[in-house]
Amino acid sequence: MTTRRPSVLSMRNLCYVALIVATLLPGLALGDGPESESKAPADKPAAEKADANAPEEEPAADAPKPAEEKPAAKKPEPKPAEEKPAAEKPEPKPAEEEPAAKKPEPKPAEEKPAAEKPELKPEAPEAKAEAPEPTPVEVDLSLMGEFVGTVATDRDRFEQIGLQVRCTGNGTFEAAQHLGGLPKQPGQEPPTMLVGRRNGDFLVLSGGPWAVFVEPERCFLIDRDARRVGRLDRVRRESPTMGAKPPEGAMVLFDGSGTEHFTVAEVTDDGLLKEGAAVNPLFHDFNLHAEFLVPYMPTGRGQGRGNSGFYLQSRYEVQVLDSFALIPRHDDCGALYKFRAPDVNMSFPPLVWQTYDIRFTSPRWNADGTKRKNARITVWHNGVKIHDNVELPDKTGSGSIEEPVLLPIRIQDHGDPVRFRNVWIIDRGDAPPVRFPPRPERARDGKRR
Repeated sequence: MTTRRPSVLSMRNLCYVALIVATLLPGLALGDGPESESKAPADKPAAEKADANAPEEEPAADAPKPAEEKPAAKKPEPKPAEEKPAAEKPEPKPAEEEPAAKKPEPKPAEEKPAAEKPELKPEAPEAKAEAPEPTPVEVDLSLMGEFVGTVATDRDRFEQIGLQVRCTGNGTFEAAQHLGGLPKQPGQEPPTMLVGRRNGDFLVLSGGPWAVFVEPERCFLIDRDARRVGRLDRVRRESPTMGAKPPEGAMVLFDGSGTEHFTVAEVTDDGLLKEGAAVNPLFHDFNLHAEFLVPYMPTGRGQGRGNSGFYLQSRYEVQVLDSFALIPRHDDCGALYKFRAPDVNMSFPPLVWQTYDIRFTSPRWNADGTKRKNARITVWHNGVKIHDNVELPDKTGSGSIEEPVLLPIRIQDHGDPVRFRNVWIIDRGDAPPVRFPPRPERARDGKRR
């Protein structure tokens, strides 16, 4: 019996089978499922694939048995790196978008509960800013002026008293105390003159039978036993001819609108005529109305307190001066300067408007230049007659010499800021006769218009 030798082809086939088994076993041992079996390593060379249908070659009988090639302890083929389901990179979770370190959302500005509008209460009247402390000059001015009232001169007897207080500077004062009331007509008794000094905001006057405590709106009279015997209240008088309108036929010399009737004139910014003016038209016999205001010059004395004057025909002066609360003399306000004192001192305090109404009749002359009749004058000061048809034998004071030549009316410039307004004149030789001085019109209720 001949032994059949396995063919070389059969041996090769066995090797292939062993190789395949060796390759497959490790995968099975590891328990890879059918999924891994079905997968042939993708990178094996095509030559290794055996033809499953090729006939087995028997080896030749006499061929030495090849040393059974132990399948060379095969280095286990590097497992195609177990394609572990590629450690499945956890699908990049859409980066769990960490709430991007959230920019703190700008908190809607904490709406503070809108400061609740306080309930509207009826508005309290605004507190007025405190007035600044009055200056000493303002206090002095507040104490100056006129007061009227009554005083008990005996247990059952009362008399009317008028008091005029004037400032003489630096807190010192003088006063004229009139029995029977304030001056208003000739023939009153001369006043008692008092002196005093301001203490704070009040004034104490002495020199009469009572001490007089003066406040801005009232005075109290205290006797030697410290009893109050009288009270006087402030009054503010006004001339009855103040603001008088020019009658028919009058010429308005100055009303604030122009100076065409003057050869020399200066007007203030507030429309008042300054001292030093000279009237252009010439007048023979005339009636003149004028309003004037003297300045406050407390430390001035005599002729140094608001000095000016009306020079009629440049020769006869009616004096303008602050003569308030004085016993009248021939060079005070209302005087025919250096010739005659007024019958009564009708001066108002400085800074108060006053009036002059003057009726003037020119002297009469002969052809040879001799004077046939003297000039005559009547003057009303603040509505009260202070000169009644007085004859003027010559010029007064510093007036121009008398001669049969007409000269202009001049308003004296003595260097003090005296002011004038509402100046008008009636030429009696040219205009129809009218009542003079004028009286203000009155309404049916008796009040001045």
